[in-house]
Amino acid sequence: MTAIQALMGFAAWTLMLVLLVFAYRGGRFLTGTPINSWPRGAKAADDASLVKRIEDAHANCLENLQVFAVIVLSAAALGDLGPVEGLAPWVLYARVGQTAAHLWGTGPLQVLIRASFWAVQLGLFLWMLFRLAA
Repeated sequence: MTAIQALMGFAAWTLMLVLLVFAYRGGRFLTGTPINSWPRGAKAADDASLVKRIEDAHANCLENLQVFAVIVLSAAALGDLGPVEGLAPWVLYARVGQTAAHLWGTGPLQVLIRASFWAVQLGLFLWMLFRLAA
């Protein structure tokens, strides 16, 4: 997998999560829930806990997608994807792992696993930036 493909995979993963929420809300709307039941910034009290975790996982993806995009696209703009090529796929794998842990639950073990996958991503970002700067 190339760095560009990993970036596209990260974007697709982020999009898939928001589409899951959209499908859930669409289904709720079609069964009578008013369309304005999901105000921005507020979690609906009657949403399934899994849907709330999907929303949070999507927000986590959005937080890191732009950082990952800047690193990979900067390497592409510099004409040297080499420093990020072998590491970028691991960012995507760690993101998928973080999301899986997020969807699994909110207990201490799941949060520790989720945080560990996030730390891996941060480490990879720093490593890629260091390699690009060298």
